[in-house]
Amino acid sequence: MNFFFIDYLKRGSPQQQAVYNLLTAHKILYYLRDFTPVVVGTFPLDIAIDSSDIDIACSFDDLQAFQQLVREHFQTYHGFTEVVFTQRSQLAYVVNFTIDHFPVEIFAQTIPVTAQYGYRHLCIEYEILQKKGELFKEKVKAYKRAGMKTEPAFANLLQLEGDPYESLLGFNP
Repeated sequence: MNFFFIDYLKRGSPQQQAVYNLLTAHKILYYLRDFTPVVVGTFPLDIAIDSSDIDIACSFDDLQAFQQLVREHFQTYHGFTEVVFTQRSQLAYVVNFTIDHFPVEIFAQTIPVTAQYGYRHLCIEYEILQKKGELFKEKVKAYKRAGMKTEPAFANLLQLEGDPYESLLGFNP
């Protein structure tokens, strides 16, 4: 599956189609195009629940240039917030806002998107869902509806030990 292009959302579930329409109507990925935007998280996997946000991973070299672009295009959206911090020794910039009742989160780091945990988890979780099937997918969604985050839900169902974010990366589907 090539997650770098969102055409799969257009052909997906009604929820995925709604996300595709929102992203294209508001040109979100277009504005972020110079920063390797990839939709990660629950929507690409079709395991989103009502409270899920649209997660977009990006990569930047120049934080100020990225912040300027993000503010220029998204600052006027409802609930716009931004924070800069260090995660796993990497500079990170996170922006949240809401469009048409969909919460959106842009998570950007100074490392390539393919090296970021969000993208790596997406690829592993996709493989797991392909192998485990619909019943497993429904169990993940049930855990999420009960308040569990995605990676802990997968780790619980797969009976992985330790930090679910780390143990999932070492899982071989």
